[in-house]
Amino acid sequence: MRRAEFSVLAFIFAATLTDVQAQNFSAEEIERRTVERRAVEAIIWGMPAVNFDLMYQAVREINGGLNQIVYWSRLPDWKLQTLTPNPDAIYFTTFINAKETGPVVIEIPPADDGSITGTIMDAWQAALEDVGPAGVDKGRGGKYLVLPPGHANKVPSGYVVLPSDTNQGYALLRSILKGGSEADVAKAVAYGKRINVYPLAQAARPPPTMFIDAADVVFDSTIPYDLRFFLSLDRFVQQEIWLVRDKAMIDPLKSLGIEKGRPFNPDARMQRLLNEAAREAQVWLEVRYEAAFSTPYFEGRRWAVPASPDVIEGQQTLFANPDVYPIDGRGLTFSYAYFSAKHLGAGQFYLMTIRDRAGQPFDGGSAYRLTVPAHAPVTQYWSATVYDRATHALIRNLPRSSRSSQNPELQRNANGSVDVYFGPKAPTGMASNWVPTDANGKFEVLFRLYGPQKPLFDKTWTLPDIERMAAQ
Repeated sequence: MRRAEFSVLAFIFAATLTDVQAQNFSAEEIERRTVERRAVEAIIWGMPAVNFDLMYQAVREINGGLNQIVYWSRLPDWKLQTLTPNPDAIYFTTFINAKETGPVVIEIPPADDGSITGTIMDAWQAALEDVGPAGVDKGRGGKYLVLPPGHANKVPSGYVVLPSDTNQGYALLRSILKGGSEADVAKAVAYGKRINVYPLAQAARPPPTMFIDAADVVFDSTIPYDLRFFLSLDRFVQQEIWLVRDKAMIDPLKSLGIEKGRPFNPDARMQRLLNEAAREAQVWLEVRYEAAFSTPYFEGRRWAVPASPDVIEGQQTLFANPDVYPIDGRGLTFSYAYFSAKHLGAGQFYLMTIRDRAGQPFDGGSAYRLTVPAHAPVTQYWSATVYDRATHALIRNLPRSSRSSQNPELQRNANGSVDVYFGPKAPTGMASNWVPTDANGKFEVLFRLYGPQKPLFDKTWTLPDIERMAAQ
């Protein structure tokens, strides 16, 4: 090291030491600050894992288990309290643990009477493969075989083989409606119930797949920013192997009381520190969330893609780039969403906004209008969904949460555009185009495009901002 560089570093060290001495930190205070810092980082790093675990715990709450399918027998309402769910598709979700059962088969039916848009993921919610017409089977249907880490046995032919780095995983599968009638919903449900899940060891005579209807229960996997987060993180650590990319977290978690093979039993002081750190992490994530919308998808508009390019690439490639590991961005993404696509833009695309045209946050007590231009670039449908700004889940106790191009009662303008309204009351004569909001809360809007087409990506079709309407 050159003398000048050494002198600079020595000066910085001396200044830092003087500052620490001036604050007169005790050993106990240093330990407390270390625990809080590490706890905040643990939340950011572990967000997708906890997100995954909380969904599985919600499955267990309704007496579900591995290799079973939780589904919704009608379009979901507010009781589906996952992060930014889609209330305009029929969900089918299965959780697997290949360590316990060996390799697992997930059978996707051919796209004849219906269509599946979905992805099979590992326990970190990184995409193993998309399925259905936008996936590897291209709508022909197929048998996807998820292998546990280090699986060395010969794999039989006839499967789409998906090696996984984690013991656990899940598939998020959406049965897409062909229209908005009750008959269309029933057909989508019946089609989705042709999905099968079973261990490879039972492939010669697969047992019937058990389907559990969650339509009438509160299925809650929202993120708790308190001790419960760390209880969930501990469950994940006990179940999963350490990936090489994450081994730097072993000691920091150990200092919080989370260690593989040992019970997590924090005393009252540690519980207090972890609760305080969770609240700090929530504030940090909120600040980052606000900043994420500073790069709009359409120039001069408020809409943004709700994930950074580094996170999207990492989730699609299992973080194959050795020089990029966007933990901060990943933690942010899974604090308000779940699931990642292997090929985002093939089956679906997402745009999100938290502010109106004038740049003001959405207020549930005010009225707003979104004009969706004609000829939306989709082969299936578009939808606009409102979420609770505080939880990123559907707003509780409201009669509906979205409007979709498939809603048969939707009123269209003479030029083919559609006005969608958001607010506590329906505009006169436009109840069919209205999405209710909670007058006492804030909200955000996610715009989905299923079967997206070229005009969306070359931006020859653009989505206007949501505008606040004058008080009536």
